[in-house]
Amino acid sequence: MSGGGRHRRRVRVALPVAAAGVAAAVAAALLTSSAGAATALPQPTADPAISSPSPAELKKRVAGALAGDDTAGRPHRSSLSKSTGAGSTTTGTGSVIDAKIIGGSTTTITSAPWMAQLHYYDDRGTSRTSDDIGFFCGGAVVAPTKILTAAHCVKGYDWHANGAIVTGTAQLPSDGGADLHGGTVSGVWRQWNHPSYNATTIDNDIAVLTLPGPVKATPIRMTTSGDTASYAAGKSAKVYGWGRTSSTSQDVSETLKAATLPLQSDATCARTYGADFVKGHMVCAGKPAAGTDSGTTSACNGDSGGPLVVNNRIVGVVSWGVRDCVEKGAYSVFAKVSSYVGAAYARVDDTNINGDHRADLWVRKSSTTTGYSKNSKGSSFAARESWGSWKGVNAVLQTDLNRDGYQDLVYRRSSDGAVFWTRYVISSGTWSTKRIFDNWKTRTRIVAPGDVTGDYLPDLLSVDSAGVLWIYPGKGNGTFSARVKVGSGWNQYNSVHGRGDFNGDGKTDLIARHKSTGAMYLYKGTGKAGTGAFSGRVKVRTWSTKTYNTFDTVGDISGDGKADFLARTPGGTLYLYKGTGKATSGIFAARISVGTDFKQYDIFG
Repeated sequence: MSGGGRHRRRVRVALPVAAAGVAAAVAAALLTSSAGAATALPQPTADPAISSPSPAELKKRVAGALAGDDTAGRPHRSSLSKSTGAGSTTTGTGSVIDAKIIGGSTTTITSAPWMAQLHYYDDRGTSRTSDDIGFFCGGAVVAPTKILTAAHCVKGYDWHANGAIVTGTAQLPSDGGADLHGGTVSGVWRQWNHPSYNATTIDNDIAVLTLPGPVKATPIRMTTSGDTASYAAGKSAKVYGWGRTSSTSQDVSETLKAATLPLQSDATCARTYGADFVKGHMVCAGKPAAGTDSGTTSACNGDSGGPLVVNNRIVGVVSWGVRDCVEKGAYSVFAKVSSYVGAAYARVDDTNINGDHRADLWVRKSSTTTGYSKNSKGSSFAARESWGSWKGVNAVLQTDLNRDGYQDLVYRRSSDGAVFWTRYVISSGTWSTKRIFDNWKTRTRIVAPGDVTGDYLPDLLSVDSAGVLWIYPGKGNGTFSARVKVGSGWNQYNSVHGRGDFNGDGKTDLIARHKSTGAMYLYKGTGKAGTGAFSGRVKVRTWSTKTYNTFDTVGDISGDGKADFLARTPGGTLYLYKGTGKATSGIFAARISVGTDFKQYDIFG
């Protein structure tokens, strides 16, 4: 891509998020059994660490990032030539990888509405400027509050304290960050990078940033784990970014650029980069660089974290390349999204109560009808926090129907089966409750598993009295399209649960227990609606009611990117089964006891 003045890079951020979770001090009554309607829900207590910076502070971070000249993650690669150590990783003399698009063309935000600018600036709290950190990366909006980017742009940096995200514009900010050219600037609530990211090898280079509120930008989806067609050698893909446009200048593009690159085979990439190219984790694209700007089309410095797109799906994330991006024979290298969609998707749908990347537990005490939340500590749960009385309710589900990053609750009233959705409204700082279904009293199962239909919008499922499983496709705002029939025979199960992806393919699954045999079956999601929503069941365990009498699925409790499972014994011991991502009897790791006093609870979220 061409043109543009010099922009240094830095950013320092944080944004509004008062509603991350409900505080322990909240004790207002939530529901009444006689009126059957929710009273005013408790006001979440804002965590001071999540408070929003002022617009002036955000612009300061953008300005600092634009003025910076640091490189995110400092990934380095040496010469291509195997005879001179091709593919070996260097520590100071190799090429600094910071993507750019050379040889591309100007594009518009209409053509790529999901593009995001990631500005990072940390002044280090000193009067000196020499120790400031400032850089810029690209990213893509994959859900209203989620940005997919590269781990080397995230790992080791405090994006909550020092980051700013600009969406909705094809132009880089100007006038010291004051002019966003119609874009919107947001802070960062929380960050996640792949737990196996290696800064030395730049392997597992995938990350997700969560914003404190939804942006208006239209999201783009990631490809699926089973996608091989998009990676066929010669397949055309597009890369987007604002990075460097010449190997001889540090100037970046003021305007969003795009370039079309042919995908290369793993064999070609490995011949070029040797052991530095990790088959299955990486993909390379482009024609062999010419050694000069002329005749080269490549990602380069400043494009890091940006998307490589095929058929309007992200198939790669800009990861690394070679010095100045045009070394003869070089290709641009991307993290292979099909290999990471399972872990990344868990972060796209990782809403929980206290706002970290671990799914929390919601329970109701049977003797008092008091609801409690217990925050995950990874392999255990913290002390419970009261949510007040939940009298008159016989089902509560933890979910996020509007994908705003804040945990919602869906509950069913015992008296008439009416189903309600209660959510925190960020703009007003209040709770809102809406009746979403009537007469669900005879539904034998209600499940809030996340996105079943593959549109990245959370759905609801129910089993009716005849044993028919229905999908209610969510519209992302608490409303639903017409229900779609999956199939009959689901009353053979005395438990149907799901929250997330159990086999690591980035699609939402279900786990059901047969009421007579105790066999536990995994129903792998396909990302489709109707009768094809789930593939044939796979037996993964046998657990009778004498072994466990209650199950719960709340998502990724451990924070490793895999959905986990909770099971309670009749005696009240609750066990955590961490997911392994395997669709076999090895679906769960060895159980871990997370408490022996869970017999007192009659509803699990």
